[in-house]
Amino acid sequence: MTQERATWRDYLELTKPNVVALMILTSLIGMFLAVPGMVPLDILVLGNLGIALCAGSAAAVNHLVDRGIDLRMARTFNRPVATGRIEPLHAVVFAAVLGLLGMAILLVYVNALTAWLTLASLLGYAVIYTLFLKRATPQNIVIGGLAGAAPPLLGWTAVSGEIHGHALLLVLIIFAWTPPHFWALAVHRKDEYAKAEIPMLPVTHGDSYTRLHILLYTIILVLVSVMPFVTRMSGWLYLLGALVLGVGYLYWAIVLLRGKRASAGMDAFKYSIVYLMLLFVIMLVDHYVIVVPKFAG
Repeated sequence: MTQERATWRDYLELTKPNVVALMILTSLIGMFLAVPGMVPLDILVLGNLGIALCAGSAAAVNHLVDRGIDLRMARTFNRPVATGRIEPLHAVVFAAVLGLLGMAILLVYVNALTAWLTLASLLGYAVIYTLFLKRATPQNIVIGGLAGAAPPLLGWTAVSGEIHGHALLLVLIIFAWTPPHFWALAVHRKDEYAKAEIPMLPVTHGDSYTRLHILLYTIILVLVSVMPFVTRMSGWLYLLGALVLGVGYLYWAIVLLRGKRASAGMDAFKYSIVYLMLLFVIMLVDHYVIVVPKFAG
């Protein structure tokens, strides 16, 4: 039997482009929130390019390390490293090239702080989460979520060169969002995680326990999401958007808790992605509607 050859699409899949795109959206908005006007074009392009390359490198390592697990799960069994379309050594080289190129761009054209924070985020996801936490504890998503929450901070530091409290608040929002986001998927894919021997919360503690914690973390998320208004980082437009989106998230968390809809886990998971995208976009619109005229005046 002839081994199917890898295509450019297989290498693109290694980078988890949909996940990276969401990360870059939050990084991009972090950049714009750091300044009252326009972000310098070179930082806008090269900063996000460097962050994206490093994120793609971490994703490729995840494919490599999880290739045995991926074969046992319906949603991942056809991934390129798991099926052998891309050999492990080639995946290692690909990940190394992306990571080194991304770091070089950030160090040379952006600033050292952003580069080292990006490296810490890469190692947090690719090593601490993928190699250890994912297989060690049902709190893997909670603890490991910090690495995935870093992009808006990276965008902010790329422009400003400093860590600001408002940037950390953006990180906190994504950090609070991560558990209910992934646990909703884990509820829907519980049997697959159990088959792959991954100690996700519904596997170790059951569906009811997980559904309750999704609701509790969603409440935390809604409370955290209004903090940009409380700290005067954002205005009334953002507050209205955050509350409307938060009510929607609470609705899906309650639907999931009641357990009467078979698709509730996946529905809540899909809504969580829309929630995060819209929350950050509304924050950006609020910034230029409210903040820029203030500076311009």
